[in-house]
Amino acid sequence: MPLNIEAPDELLHYLRSTGRVGPADAPRMTALHGGVSNRTVLVEHEDGSAWVLKQALPRLRVEVEWFSDLARTQREAAGLRWLSRMMPGAVPDYVFEDPAEHLLAMSAVPQPHVNWKEHLLAGGLEQGHVAEFARLLARIHRLGNDHIEEVATTFANRNSLESLRLEPYYLYTASVVAPAAPFLKALTAETRALRIGLTHGDYSPKNVLLHRDRLILLDHEVMHFGDPSLDVGFALSHLLSKAHFVAAQRGEFAAAALLFWREYRRDNQTSADERLETRAARHTLACVLARAAGRSPLEYMNLDQRRHQVDAVLPLILDPPATPEELVPRFCERL
Repeated sequence: MPLNIEAPDELLHYLRSTGRVGPADAPRMTALHGGVSNRTVLVEHEDGSAWVLKQALPRLRVEVEWFSDLARTQREAAGLRWLSRMMPGAVPDYVFEDPAEHLLAMSAVPQPHVNWKEHLLAGGLEQGHVAEFARLLARIHRLGNDHIEEVATTFANRNSLESLRLEPYYLYTASVVAPAAPFLKALTAETRALRIGLTHGDYSPKNVLLHRDRLILLDHEVMHFGDPSLDVGFALSHLLSKAHFVAAQRGEFAAAALLFWREYRRDNQTSADERLETRAARHTLACVLARAAGRSPLEYMNLDQRRHQVDAVLPLILDPPATPEELVPRFCERL
């Protein structure tokens, strides 16, 4: 039977039998909930150290059927190793992986920490954190450019891009929002064709922990060699969706989205990609729509709010802004 790390007895037997812990060790194990693509368990050792174990699920935990290749754990492990080497302290430390069990272990971020997405939804928007979020992404992309041959080889596999982004976000949304279909299908084709830089693929506040007022980035299973502007659009879509949802702070979230774009662009001046602005704007529109109508809609919005988000963004998809600078105010005006 395949290992289920959410079953404490199974996990303890696995850790002991593989020598990850001693035969008499009895670590404390706590299932962590909130993600849809993995089983995740906190393992706290008696010496005070702690790991987080992630095990890929073949069917993601969402209402609509959504499947993905279990080998994405190996891609996440490669991403974690690369980022740990290039950006120590910005991500958890790699501990071990077990490809046969689709399992990855990393160091646990020490307490106290808070998930940044939850912090934002609770009113904890701080522009300094947004600026750091932008600079962190710019740094990832710059380092990718500095080691272009290495990342082109290490992250050549793009299965997760297909199964975790293009199909569930763009193509599924195209199938249920017919007016947006030509835009989304064209963007999908362009994204499939581009192989120009290191792309995180899941650059979102939900994958960030705040620890000692610093951002720690998690979840790298969609890392690939592709179009880095996808990361910009993915991040901006979350800030704009929160501008919609947290109406009392709409102006602050709009300002945060503009700050994110400006800080990212300033810190990524080495990029010679002249079309990055246009593609970033298009990915932002597509992701804002997908988070309301795709396979994985934002769980904090109800059905009426999701419909309103579709209504707000659809006219912009039919008449796309050329840059994020233009997109942000136009979207917020329509809210």
